[in-house]
Amino acid sequence: MNDFRININKNIMPIGNSNKTEIQDKPKIQGDYSFEKILKEQIQQQGQTKFSKHAQERLISRNVELTQEDLAKIDNAVERASKKGIKDTLILIGSTALIANVKSKTIITAATEDTLKDNIFTHIDGAIIL
Repeated sequence: MNDFRININKNIMPIGNSNKTEIQDKPKIQGDYSFEKILKEQIQQQGQTKFSKHAQERLISRNVELTQEDLAKIDNAVERASKKGIKDTLILIGSTALIANVKSKTIITAATEDTLKDNIFTHIDGAIIL
C-alpha cells in the first residue's frame, strides 16, 4: 500500500512508488461565476420551456424562427396548461404546431403548416391556440 502526501502544488503523488501519478487541479473557470449569479440564472431558467434535441432539429430543418415574444407566449401556454392539469399539449403558434410535455416543460416535437396536413396528433390531452 502506498502512502500519499500533498505537495505545495496540490498535486497528489504516491511516496515510494516508481510509477508516479499526478492528479492535476481542475482548470480555473474564467469569468464571474459566483454562487449568487449561478443561483439567479438557475431560478430564471426554471420557468423557461426547454426544447428537446428532436424539436430543435425539426425547427431548424423547417426554417422556423421563434422570436423572444414567441418564446414568452410558449412559456405562458405551458404554464396555463399546467394549471389546467394537462399533461401533454398541442400548442399552435402561427403556422407552427408544437407538442409539449407540460410536467417537464419541454417541447418534444414541432411541425409546420406543410407537414400538418393529414396528420393526426395522439397522446395529447389539451390544445392551446396562440
